[in-house]
Amino acid sequence: MAQQLTTQNEMDAFAEQVARELGTHCRTRPGYPHKLGRIIIDDENRGLRLYRYDPRRPDRLQIYAALPDETQVQAPSIKVTAISPAHVAREITRRLYPLHTQALAQAAELTARQQAEARARRTVAETVAAALPGARIEEQHRRTRIIWQHVPEATGQHHPAPVDSLSVTVGAAGERVHVEAGGPPEAVLPMLAALTRATRE
Repeated sequence: MAQQLTTQNEMDAFAEQVARELGTHCRTRPGYPHKLGRIIIDDENRGLRLYRYDPRRPDRLQIYAALPDETQVQAPSIKVTAISPAHVAREITRRLYPLHTQALAQAAELTARQQAEARARRTVAETVAAALPGARIEEQHRRTRIIWQHVPEATGQHHPAPVDSLSVTVGAAGERVHVEAGGPPEAVLPMLAALTRATRE
């Protein structure tokens, strides 16, 4: 008969037994507030979050595989009946660990790809900025923006002086560069020529 996990003490005791079934060095710690649950850290330092997800079914658990960064890859989970600690440990080993391994590999692949993109983007951005002394660099989400502005010397006129400007946005992996320029032709054309030389070198 499945165990009825209706209190935090019952959940704590059950999770401790599951941890012992998983390995000799597994340990537990409190879960998140306002949820009947417990966290298990297994022998390989993998995190498992056990929750009773439906108060109407105190014998049912949802178990999530904790990932280092869950903003990019969704944490896999399984639902299992609390028949016994040994049964839950077997289901974790059989069903959840393979999903956990896949999710970690996917997260590592995404991280490596984003790091490579960032290096390529930085190389392009530094080349562009070198051609525009005094330019300001702003990092955005998977984009780099380079802003250059120049206020010509005052001409004695009473209206505001025009501002020569150049805004360059470098794509995620440095594969595309978007340029916006503003100012009189005699100011904009040399800027564009400098940018063209920089991208050829």
